[in-house]
Amino acid sequence: MLTLAIILTKIHISTVNHKHKMETMEIKKTPKTIEEYIAAQPAEVQPLLQEIRRTIHEAAPDAKETISYHMPAFKQEKILVWFGAFKNHISLFPKTSGIDAFKKRLAPYKISKGTIQFPIDEPLPLDLIADIVRYVVKKQRPDSGKT
Repeated sequence: MLTLAIILTKIHISTVNHKHKMETMEIKKTPKTIEEYIAAQPAEVQPLLQEIRRTIHEAAPDAKETISYHMPAFKQEKILVWFGAFKNHISLFPKTSGIDAFKKRLAPYKISKGTIQFPIDEPLPLDLIADIVRYVVKKQRPDSGKT
């Protein structure tokens, strides 16, 4: 009888662990929309992400929302920019040209090749973000080099 109890206990533990793994996988699944991505972030970060989203829409009204590399992105034929929430900052990924063109205005922020980090505890520079997005849109147009 004791052997049967041990076997049943092992089956129960295995079931509990299996259920836990399933719950963990569901939490970590890739969002299908920007709305899902934002909803999965901490409550205090969600308004900041919504502000960036709104700013990008205003700067690139023809751009379509998508998820790329597990992050929110906006595209017009190609990806214009990505953005994402991290522990202490929100990053904007406008590609290298979007950073190079605004180096002076980006001086207060941590930047690297293709990435700008905006601290979560500081106001977002929405005008700067809009200018970068408009620049990237203009650079992406096939006729951007023509007069």
